[in-house]
Amino acid sequence: MEKDILEGLTKVFREKGYEGASLTDLAEVTGLKKASLYHRFPKGKQGMAEAVLRNVNNWVQENVFSVLQDETLPAEDRLKNALCQISVLYTGGKQTCIYRALSMQAGLDLFAEQINGGMQSWITNFKKVGLALNFQEDVAYEHALQTLIEIQGALVTARNMKDSNIFRQSLQKIENRYLNRI
Repeated sequence: MEKDILEGLTKVFREKGYEGASLTDLAEVTGLKKASLYHRFPKGKQGMAEAVLRNVNNWVQENVFSVLQDETLPAEDRLKNALCQISVLYTGGKQTCIYRALSMQAGLDLFAEQINGGMQSWITNFKKVGLALNFQEDVAYEHALQTLIEIQGALVTARNMKDSNIFRQSLQKIENRYLNRI
């Protein structure tokens, strides 16, 4: 049930952002009464958003970063597998990134540290795969930073243009850039 609650909260925050998500929306999607939500999340909506961030960050750690760090696989396979998992995370570009959803208006002040830490983890882990592909340290960092920028930008663009091909093409370009196919 906890998983269902977090998935419901994530859905609302992704769709409406922190400011736009009402307690009524959050209660409705979880099937809980507002009092039950406050019992589970004593910090209210902020606590719910923090739980969502932790849950998404844990999923990314288990399904993306652990793949990028798996030295039993060739670096090329790690990269390809991680990009596939990123596609799963964002439903092929149809989902809003939770960082974006929670970094608007008041959410930016409330969650800046967690979002920054999460983004730094993306850069760190993609840099490691770049190093494993024998890139110089500065090139590995630039590729990693560009990967984060491209994923975020492609998500916004794909959603606004209602064209998930934009996201898929961006993931392919990231793979090509890392594997020197561009």
